[in-house]
Amino acid sequence: MVRRNRPCFVLRSGRLSEHRGPSVPTVSEATPVGRRRRPSGEPPPLPRDIHASTKWYVLALVVTAASTIAMVARPFFVGATDVDLAVLRAVERIRVSGLTTVMQRVNELGTSWVVQGLAWLTIAVLVVYRRFRYLAVYLLTLVAGTFGAFLLSRAIGRMRPTDVPILAGWEGYAYPARPVVAFSLVTVGAVYALVPSGTWRPRIKPIAAAAVGALVLARLYLAVDHPTDILAALAIGWAAPVVAFRWAAPEEAFPVTYHRGPHAHLDIGNRRRDAIITALNHQLGLTVVRIEPFGLTGSAGSTPLRLTVTRPDGTSLDLFAKLYALSHLRSDRWYKWGRTIAYGRLEDEKPFSTVRRLAEYEDHMLRLFRDVGMPSPAPFGFAEITPEREYVIVMEFFDGAMEIGAADIDAPVIDDALATVRRLWDAGVAHRDIKPSNLLVRDDRALLIDVAFATVRPTPWRQAVDLANMMLTLALSSSPEMVYERALLQFDPDDIAEAFAASHSITIPTQLRARLRDDGRGLLTAFRKLAPERARIPVQVWSIRRVAVTAGALVLVALGVGLAVAYVQLAGLL
Repeated sequence: MVRRNRPCFVLRSGRLSEHRGPSVPTVSEATPVGRRRRPSGEPPPLPRDIHASTKWYVLALVVTAASTIAMVARPFFVGATDVDLAVLRAVERIRVSGLTTVMQRVNELGTSWVVQGLAWLTIAVLVVYRRFRYLAVYLLTLVAGTFGAFLLSRAIGRMRPTDVPILAGWEGYAYPARPVVAFSLVTVGAVYALVPSGTWRPRIKPIAAAAVGALVLARLYLAVDHPTDILAALAIGWAAPVVAFRWAAPEEAFPVTYHRGPHAHLDIGNRRRDAIITALNHQLGLTVVRIEPFGLTGSAGSTPLRLTVTRPDGTSLDLFAKLYALSHLRSDRWYKWGRTIAYGRLEDEKPFSTVRRLAEYEDHMLRLFRDVGMPSPAPFGFAEITPEREYVIVMEFFDGAMEIGAADIDAPVIDDALATVRRLWDAGVAHRDIKPSNLLVRDDRALLIDVAFATVRPTPWRQAVDLANMMLTLALSSSPEMVYERALLQFDPDDIAEAFAASHSITIPTQLRARLRDDGRGLLTAFRKLAPERARIPVQVWSIRRVAVTAGALVLVALGVGLAVAYVQLAGLL
């Protein structure tokens, strides 16, 4: 059923008057489904992708755990050993001298220098590309897997195969086969942490499986381990890291990429594209006819999209959308933790708890900006793609507008942009991310976009920083003298002095800071000379929360170093 927009009424001068919001496109008659509520039990537009093989890996871990417990019982232990020795005697019959030499060389894949070399190479690549989530999962799997195998071997205390000549060196107990555990851990971890999914990972995984399989065959041929030792080792070294990476670093949320620039952009492939179109149609009544990435270079916290939708009368409308996912939530948390360490209690930098809250907050801020008359995009709502994992928020697209850095601006544009800051102050709101890419110009009007970082009832310091960043952005396309002269028409000299007294390198957005450096005119210093003298406002304000967050960050760094050191020590137990 198609729901039509109803006008709302507001109280003006003692009487009710009709107030219509932005013209939100509704579903067209040609749409086969249109707005609808998803019934209970029906999957979302993009269900969470749980690989079928993951269930088998989990089952292998469960079976291995049960078998390990059963190994304590002597009847099971004796029965398993009898079967193992029968297999090894069968393998012994096919031994030949030439093949034995080859198998002894292959067995060197499980030596500590090969395993540690692969591990440290993987760690180095992850550090260079700042893929710290994958690094944490990789280190944890290495340490937990290696240490777990060592504890199991001591607990079970199984001796090496008897009645069959052992043709290679060995150390410690047999169950599980610790060299197989170590080599599998570093190999599988490298595949999931370094190789992008799609084309390359399906090609590399068989190579990794062949390398592990060769080591397994070599150790069985040389009678160093029992077959059950090998099976337990594969469960720990292969199944466990696969489950860990798919759970803690799912590819759809944390893709492995090597391109330069922001890593926040998700692939809008056929499956996700279809899910976005379906979600917008069912939940917002938007009939999407085209969807494409847009403005990727200016976005580091979401995946920006440009949509073309149709109206009931058949006309088309361009809209702007932002796709939020778990990776963006994690980035927001790291960003706010970093700002808490940098600013202390100057700002409320508490992270969002879920992706839904992130989308809800920006949608709320869009509506607030609209209600106070800000020149910002009109909101069209947000839609759920995958519950608690992916959401897309839709807003007006300023067609024909250009970034202020690419436009010729004059006094009316400067006045309009500064009036935007004045309206922010009067409404008790701060934008918190004023920079060239967020300030557009169209028909001599300044338009402010990207309100995701905005806040209500900000500190006076944050309001002053907004004014300073706006004046610096305008001066890049004009002169500091002209911007200062126009600012005096709307702000007191003391307000401007406070703004630049509060400005530090860390308070200026990264893009604006880079533009100021490339400009070379020393605009920040020029504004401070034009404004009345004012003592610098410090940003290093300490609080209990700042101390706690800083201490937590140091603990995480120490934990990472500790895991690396622990792995080096445990590697000697192989």
